[in-house]
Amino acid sequence: MKYFVSPYNDSVDLKFPKDITIYDTTMRDGEQTPGVCLRPSEKLQIARKLDELGIHQIEAGFPIVSEEEQRAVKGIVDEDLDAQIICLSRTKKEDIDVALDCDVDGIITFMATSDLHLKHKFNMTREEVLNMCMGAVEYAKDHGVFVAFSAEDATRTDLNVLKDTYKRAEEYGVDRIHIADTVGALSPQGAEYLVREIRKEIKTGIAMHCHNDFGLAVANTISGFLGGANAASTTVNGIGERAGNTSLEELVMSLRIIYGLDLGFNIKHFYELSRLVEKLTGVSVPDNKAIVGRNVFRHESGIHVDAVIEEPLTYEPFLPELIGHHRKIVLGKHSGCRAVKAKLDACGIEVTNDELCKIVDQVKKSREKGKYINDELFNEIVRSVRSMADL
Repeated sequence: MKYFVSPYNDSVDLKFPKDITIYDTTMRDGEQTPGVCLRPSEKLQIARKLDELGIHQIEAGFPIVSEEEQRAVKGIVDEDLDAQIICLSRTKKEDIDVALDCDVDGIITFMATSDLHLKHKFNMTREEVLNMCMGAVEYAKDHGVFVAFSAEDATRTDLNVLKDTYKRAEEYGVDRIHIADTVGALSPQGAEYLVREIRKEIKTGIAMHCHNDFGLAVANTISGFLGGANAASTTVNGIGERAGNTSLEELVMSLRIIYGLDLGFNIKHFYELSRLVEKLTGVSVPDNKAIVGRNVFRHESGIHVDAVIEEPLTYEPFLPELIGHHRKIVLGKHSGCRAVKAKLDACGIEVTNDELCKIVDQVKKSREKGKYINDELFNEIVRSVRSMADL
């Protein structure tokens, strides 16, 4: 048994779309994390690892930004990966032309639709904005590529306006519409309602693009699926502007283990992918980050350790090996005899019961003095206890 979750999950009748597409935007929206700048060679490393994972689509960048960005996107395209390579463009012919020059498989074009954005960003009427959007969709479709239209700040846009916008995009031949929860202002219940309402009007694909300002990006994405969406954008480690985006590893693992929906990814690559993105972006993964955080499979509490040594699933929802992670028993203030004995056994050290109790006592006291119990200090404690026993 590799995982064990609540039996109550099966008591709820949930219907997900048959085919779900995950497109990863680590190298576009993720790179918009303040301070992050990925070179073409670094983007290529991430793209290769995403492809090993089995990601469906890779949003490789925003080509109009710079010549180096264009080289990065073209380099990923030339790698001939299994994943479709898509990119972002504004609703401008010059943006689309640059994207097409990179030979991408598809384009996501976008425009804000909320009154708030229209008032403060554009000196245009809503009809003028709509015409510009549809012109971009039509121009890109004429070149035979996959085209998605994203309504920026969709979740703060009047519903009738949003429905009309997406219906018109569908009429112009768009392959997928994107619901952008630009500032993470949606609730899971609101996400399901919104998608159901839009699904009444259109038949084309619907993607969730959620931000994590309130920590609800993954939940909103899943609720969107339950409402009828069949695609979602993600980033590795959930990086992105402000609080980040929907976390790729959290979404995939939640769907697989909690909801029983296997998207077919090679999940053994998750931990390695997480560390690669952490290294290349310089954005540290919090120790308590779900799925890939360093503490997810680390145990210190004596009660927990005793149980984990006997059966890991007592305090782990799934085995770390599933995602290429690893378990670690940490010694500290809360450690008991069994944890210390396990450490001694791993080091090939035999002690008496009396020595074991003294070592446990010294471990606790050392940690309470602010010392981290690394291998060096642990060996020092063992030597000290043994030398005292020899006197």
